[in-house]
Amino acid sequence: MPDRDFSVQWNSAVRQRFGDTGPELVLLDLDGTLIDSVPDLAAAVDTMLAALGREPAGQQQVSHWIGNGADMLIRRALSCGDEDAANALTASELQTPRQLFDTAYLSTLHQATGVFPGVSDWLERVTTPKILITNKPRLFTVPLIDSLGWTGHFLRLICGDDFSEKKPSPMPLFKACEFANVTPSNALMIGDSRHDIGAAKAAAICSAAVTYGYNHGDDIALSHPDYLLNSLFDLMEPKNA
Repeated sequence: MPDRDFSVQWNSAVRQRFGDTGPELVLLDLDGTLIDSVPDLAAAVDTMLAALGREPAGQQQVSHWIGNGADMLIRRALSCGDEDAANALTASELQTPRQLFDTAYLSTLHQATGVFPGVSDWLERVTTPKILITNKPRLFTVPLIDSLGWTGHFLRLICGDDFSEKKPSPMPLFKACEFANVTPSNALMIGDSRHDIGAAKAAAICSAAVTYGYNHGDDIALSHPDYLLNSLFDLMEPKNA
């Protein structure tokens, strides 16, 4: 539902940092920040595991494995979350599971995915240029954003397989700023995980973290973002202020 208790003016803390007009560019994570994609991802993971004769992982486990792209999600699922075992899997060992996952996820894409409260309204009302930066592959990102009717909200979609590095590397953030012709110090990164905040810090970009996301089950405050948000509208000035 629209959050009409907030204006489209940035709050005093944001204006103090960026000036009265706020940041020149907003960089936004997708999963765990704008959308709750766990139901669809968990369904795809469990379909993959079932085809491999494995036990299902379930939504709670999958929510802790999200954030580093599809390949790492599959690695964690195959190794029951053991990071060392996940990283030790070879490309050939991933080939069939990845094909199974891709087929399953494309067939369930957006069936259960939900938009977090206030997000659609915020994207519509806040006119600052925005670029989406996700570790999700382009194969999944483009149809998902299109199905949500959000394509027009973003200058560009930067996906996990667009460049040689993805978050927590700062490369995608630098590429976004370069594309928008904005210096990193005039940009704001909003995400839900330590990878988003780490990438922002590495790029010397101001960061805001939502508290309702995934972050592998850890408290996002431990990553020390510049702002902690219960809603994207926490960045905006209340109407009665």
